[in-house]
Amino acid sequence: MALFTYGRDVPANPLFRLQEDLKRAFESPFGHGLGLFGRGVRPAINIFKRAGTEDVVVVIEAPGFAPADISVESQGQTLVVSGKPAGQAAAEGAYHRRERVTGEFSRSIQLPRDVDPARATATCKNGVLMLTVPAREEIKPRQISVTGG
Repeated sequence: MALFTYGRDVPANPLFRLQEDLKRAFESPFGHGLGLFGRGVRPAINIFKRAGTEDVVVVIEAPGFAPADISVESQGQTLVVSGKPAGQAAAEGAYHRRERVTGEFSRSIQLPRDVDPARATATCKNGVLMLTVPAREEIKPRQISVTGG
């Protein structure tokens, strides 16, 4: 039997709400919920350059979202990724612990100038969305042949 109910929606837990607010403030001293490493922003993302290429890969955790529930748009050097789950059944009963966040999301991702968002491709498998943004043709290394003169 639990002595406390660990839920956000329970008004009898002001100390737990205060603790959560303080944690959020220390993780994000400048506001915007970003903190030093994006803690508290959802869904979680990783952005990296693929080894051996100049292509940028964006990996986004989107558990419970089907590919049809996710939208990806490019606006200049920004990718806007949003998701709206089709039909989520609400869990019945009171939560003892709730860490998994559900519902709609939207993330804007600023990309470096050396990639071409208009040629990005996206795949979603097992709740993980992977966006591959290829490098612009003009920055890719090319072989220059040398002739005798």
